Amino acid sequence: MGDFLLDQASALLACDLFEVRALTGARLYVVAVIEHATRRVRILGTTAHPTGAWVTQLARNLVMDLEDSGRKARFLIHDRDAKFTAAFDAVLSEAGVQVVLSGIRVPRMNSVMERWIQTCRHELLDRTLIWNRRYLFHALREFETFYNGHRPHRALHQAAPLRPLPHPSATQAEITRLNIRRRDRLGGVLREYQHAA
Repeated sequence: MGDFLLDQASALLACDLFEVRALTGARLYVVAVIEHATRRVRILGTTAHPTGAWVTQLARNLVMDLEDSGRKARFLIHDRDAKFTAAFDAVLSEAGVQVVLSGIRVPRMNSVMERWIQTCRHELLDRTLIWNRRYLFHALREFETFYNGHRPHRALHQAAPLRPLPHPSATQAEITRLNIRRRDRLGGVLREYQHAA
């Protein structure tokens, strides 16, 4: 399976639905997709009541988003959760994306997505008070922007999915004149550092 993933990484997506608890104790559900090759994440939606029709609409939105961005996906991995209905799989197959179900009790089959969920929990959800679905969606969109545009990834040699590494500084003078600025997101939960112009 490892060789398959490496060979097909540019055409491979992974998807999962995970639960978040609000301060009121309400269960909120999130559906996210990650591209294996670039590690780009897309938050597809949040809801308190995940239905088959809602998840199917998220599949349609994903297909349109992929078409708009010019991405070609051939495979999508998801687990056997009953919320991923046959209609969800049908929308993807009509778009030329073959659904690959992960094995029963084999979380490593969808390890890239599982790792992102762990990162999201550790860097955002464990540090944020979630009031309601609307705030959860806002916080996740901020994290998506931060993750895709700023956060360095070891799998990408410290680049971000939508930001390549800058060219290394050649002279000592450039290194000693570093002027770093910090930008806080979500009240300081997420921090971005950039060179000042």
